[in-house]
Amino acid sequence: MRQYELTVIFPLEEDLYQKGRETVLADLGAQGVEIVKTDETGDRDLAYEINKRKRARYVLFTLKADPAKISALDKVFKLNANLLRYLFVRIEE
Repeated sequence: MRQYELTVIFPLEEDLYQKGRETVLADLGAQGVEIVKTDETGDRDLAYEINKRKRARYVLFTLKADPAKISALDKVFKLNANLLRYLFVRIEE
């Protein structure tokens, strides 16, 4: 298993944030991904508008997963309307 960082950008609206966060956690659990650490970095200004939003809520997850699981999660996250953006980054050991 390799370590990854997953940065997710959620909308500021509390109901959309909670729904998106629950979906992300459920998707990670369904793929058997181990969540090592969760860091809510808070609300920030976006560099450019995304879906007519200028601010969003950032959450950083540290994960342990197989590379095949990451590609499967990528396909699932593309269909999630409650995520503005997400990015998987592999952590070098």
